[in-house]
Amino acid sequence: MTPSRRLLLIFFALVALGFFQLVLPQIATYVWAPLGLLTLYTLADIWELRRAPDLTITRTLQGVWPVDVWNSVTLTIHNHSQYKVHLDLIDDYPTAWQLEGLPHTTVIAANSFTAITYRLRPNSRGNAQFGQPFVRVRAFYQLWERQFRIGETHAVKVFPDFSNLLGNSLHATDRRSPTVGAIRKRRRGEGTDFRQLRDYRQGDSQRSIDWKATARYQKPISREYQEERDQQIIFLLDTGRRMLAQDGVTNHFDHALNAILTLSFIAQKQGDAIGLMTFGGDIRWLAPHKGRVGLDRMMAGVYDLQASEVAPDYTLAASTLLNKLSKRAFVVLITNLRDEDDQAMRTACELLSTKHLVLCASLREKSLDKALSTPVQQFPDALRFAASTHYLQQREQAIKRLGVRATQLIDILPERLSFSLVNRYLEIKESGAL
Repeated sequence: MTPSRRLLLIFFALVALGFFQLVLPQIATYVWAPLGLLTLYTLADIWELRRAPDLTITRTLQGVWPVDVWNSVTLTIHNHSQYKVHLDLIDDYPTAWQLEGLPHTTVIAANSFTAITYRLRPNSRGNAQFGQPFVRVRAFYQLWERQFRIGETHAVKVFPDFSNLLGNSLHATDRRSPTVGAIRKRRRGEGTDFRQLRDYRQGDSQRSIDWKATARYQKPISREYQEERDQQIIFLLDTGRRMLAQDGVTNHFDHALNAILTLSFIAQKQGDAIGLMTFGGDIRWLAPHKGRVGLDRMMAGVYDLQASEVAPDYTLAASTLLNKLSKRAFVVLITNLRDEDDQAMRTACELLSTKHLVLCASLREKSLDKALSTPVQQFPDALRFAASTHYLQQREQAIKRLGVRATQLIDILPERLSFSLVNRYLEIKESGAL
């Protein structure tokens, strides 16, 4: 138990009167009488707070939260005591989150309850923990207080704000998406998906003849194939130190995750399977799955993923992915290239290209473009401009040394990654290149 602010203010006021008593003894009655009453009231409050009141608190909240979105939490306090309770309440929420509506002061009547709603906004993805709420109870005269914790703890998951990250990309690509009316050209005789049996035509390969059907119908019958419609999109994501680069509020790694989830949403709508493998830091493997199951697995598999201070090994990542995939796939490698990566990245791309269609997306720091566009007025500006120019030249030379076709590599600002990946994916789907 601790003295309340009210008790301290009254006490110091009486102490001040005590000093005046030394000068004016006739006011002693105005000092000792209130002091006696204060002592009685204080003892009464201490007696009332000798044990905690019979309170229970339940917390109502969602188990999954979107990042950077305000959401509500409700605390319901039940007073099972036979007297009303004055209290202050504050929840033990994740301290880095933004808060509105706490602390809260209330009075709960005997055998009654009240509900308090406040709002929080998470600032990062991952797991978060709510502890037991703090309650500060004041006695009848509010001269003494007692603080304790009651209630339960809760664990929540903070996911990327899927509705927000899809908005701009989907709006920009809806006009090209086959799901909104564009007619996709069907290619017969190509691919490995069986389409139908038909009469043999002059020029058909002997390998296309179905001998069982030929024997049954007593005439040559050929198998007709079409390009595969259910394909695999595999993301190879760098979780190393390069992805910790930050332009503004969002770092490169979060931009990459937003792009992955956006393209995953589009791909599962097209009937393709989506999967992911990370390398460099936290290593994870999400086997490809189609439909909503694949999207849900992707969301659950990356919501708490973070980049770390580990150097990426591109060659090891490529060889590991090759061992995991048996079917041809569209592999999207997302990283932040440096000039020293040219040989390792070239080896990785060559390994993956032996079996898969590969697209490498390298995220470029926005601050470099800003440094080049800033007018040079002083000597530090000139140094910054020269260093940025030199760095970008080295980066461009490293990209040229990769020997990768222009269609297989994009060097792009992080905020443009979602749009570029979705457009490239739709181009590949329409061309039948996969």
